[in-house]
Amino acid sequence: MSRCCYSSTSLLPPHHRLRLSPPLYSCSLPRKPLKALSVSASLSAPPSDKQLFVLELAEKLEDSLPLPLPPIQPLRDTASQSLVSTPWPTRQSEPFRFTDISYLTKYPVVPAQIQIIPSSFPLNSSLPIQITLINGLLNPSLSRIPSLPAGVFVGSIKDVPQGPISEKISSAIASCSEFKEKDVFWDFNNVGAADVAVIFVPAGVKVLDPVHLMFCYSGSGKEEEMSMCNPRVLVVVEEDAEVSVVEEHFGFDGAGRYWANPVMEIFIGERGKVSHSYVQRQPLNAAHIKWTVARQEASSTYEHVEVSIGGLLSRHNLHIQQLGPETVTELSTFDLVSQSNQIQDLHSRLVLDYPKGYSRQLHKCIVCNSAGRAVFDGNIRVNRFAQNTDAGQQTRSLLLAPKALVTVKPNLQIIADDVKCAHGAAISDLDQNELFYFQARGLDLKTARNALVYYFGADVIRRIPFKPIRETAASEVKKLLSF
Repeated sequence: MSRCCYSSTSLLPPHHRLRLSPPLYSCSLPRKPLKALSVSASLSAPPSDKQLFVLELAEKLEDSLPLPLPPIQPLRDTASQSLVSTPWPTRQSEPFRFTDISYLTKYPVVPAQIQIIPSSFPLNSSLPIQITLINGLLNPSLSRIPSLPAGVFVGSIKDVPQGPISEKISSAIASCSEFKEKDVFWDFNNVGAADVAVIFVPAGVKVLDPVHLMFCYSGSGKEEEMSMCNPRVLVVVEEDAEVSVVEEHFGFDGAGRYWANPVMEIFIGERGKVSHSYVQRQPLNAAHIKWTVARQEASSTYEHVEVSIGGLLSRHNLHIQQLGPETVTELSTFDLVSQSNQIQDLHSRLVLDYPKGYSRQLHKCIVCNSAGRAVFDGNIRVNRFAQNTDAGQQTRSLLLAPKALVTVKPNLQIIADDVKCAHGAAISDLDQNELFYFQARGLDLKTARNALVYYFGADVIRRIPFKPIRETAASEVKKLLSF
């Protein structure tokens, strides 16, 4: 397949390039459609079908947006230009070599619309602070924001008060366009995000109650097409501040076919702390492609617990960068592949650049269907000045069907010479000695297997710090395992 070669600067007429850096709270110039850019440019080769798919989808997303949202308009403008030259991932691309994403192009893709919520659908969180996003738009009537400590803001970016907070949010958003590891899905979100949920915690403030982000999705109702939405969340925690964030993704009953393409960015100041719990339990006809990017300043702490069990195609790009010494990163993730042709993919990257960094990563995966597949690509890079680093990575996979498939790529790159680093990987079926131990104590074989399988994943689930979320995740896992 031929790849289209574009030069992003030569493609853009002068009046379009002026839109690169308008003030964050000013109106931008009228948009020039991406298709117009591709047609008017002189190409060295005709665009491939996949590149046309990218351009047409980006144009649909642009056209579906409401009035310009000034705080993120520069981000949209930069991404729309980037998409002209960003290729669609193929199996020849190293990051997608083991992940088949053809489901995303199997049906015509249309921007998601706001749907009427079924009255019987439970959207009431048991946690005190609730933010509900329906197909990427924050819904105030379904959110619950009690009185918060002074200076704390939780809500839509459209409601951020003018002043120091808005300036800091603007600065954080401006840095988003500088992210170098981005791909076409990152740019789709930048172009198509209709709203941004913001969590801002000022210096020295500890938010005691967790913020529960409930992402609800639905399709268009037409069997022959797939709807797409691009939720976006920005978390800014200043020095000596602390917050817990719970992120839960799910679809309405009978929601239809859809593609969720969320992005969450997290900025943690010096000695700040963020506890992040993430549960993905989409229906089987959904696709879920997610980016999480965390930037940690000196002596900060980021704790991430993930349970990903839903969707026909699920991929999470998790990127963390330590930007100061004595920084702590702890990652605990669990993927379950329980259905035919289901794919669960976790690509994580942790970059340590400063001395005395600490990190621990535990990844667990169960594949219990012969036609299912799991992928784990975990990269930890300890750069030259990250001396006295203590980094550990462990991945364990459980294969419970004859042709179940898991691809594991643990990768520990060490350039510093005074470090303590270790990693390990194990892929197996259940241990016969463990089964015998249970049977010797009166349990039948089926009960023993069920117990061992469940508690393999429960080792990660129990790390979710909030009981209602932990119990929901455990219940969903048991249901999928048919216990």
